[in-house]
Amino acid sequence: MIIGLTGGIASGKSTVGRMLVELGARLVDADTVAREIVRPGEPALEAIASLFGQAVLQPDGTLDRTALGNIVFKDPDLLAKLEAITHPAVRKRMWDQIHTYAEAEPNGLIIGDVPLLYETKQAELYEGILVVYVPPELQVERLMKRNGMDEEEARRRVSLQMDIEEKRKRADWVIDNSGTAEETQVQVQALWNRLVRTPG
Repeated sequence: MIIGLTGGIASGKSTVGRMLVELGARLVDADTVAREIVRPGEPALEAIASLFGQAVLQPDGTLDRTALGNIVFKDPDLLAKLEAITHPAVRKRMWDQIHTYAEAEPNGLIIGDVPLLYETKQAELYEGILVVYVPPELQVERLMKRNGMDEEEARRRVSLQMDIEEKRKRADWVIDNSGTAEETQVQVQALWNRLVRTPG
């Protein structure tokens, strides 16, 4: 079974993904793939350098993320152009990996971990969607603690994503990660037992 995993910022999505991997799931992480597709020699990096110039490259030819961020986050049109390069490349590589896992383990659980799954309209690509949920106030609190940011900035970051309550409504399955790690683990184990077909 191929499912999508998402949630809100600081909801604990990576923690839940790790728990599922420990049980035997295969996970393809969009953030990891996004870093892979901009390595030297990759077509996406060449396209980015062609569009934005050599100023977005380090002396060793790797992507200068800070320089690129300073350009695109001030200009929505340029950000859209960057995403038009990176999003299709990430999606293709993710699905190549997902299909490789699915062929090798037809009865296994394959997970696509996509932070902006709903925002980028990818939900229909998966057999079901798992949302890791915490209440918005807890998102803000955890983000402040994790990233050392003030409350105003934490709220701004949370507001940039689709509302977590809306994601929760749209989900096929929800893991509530607002309690202890042990409570989350119990929910993850129960979900695993429901989704994975054991031979025989």
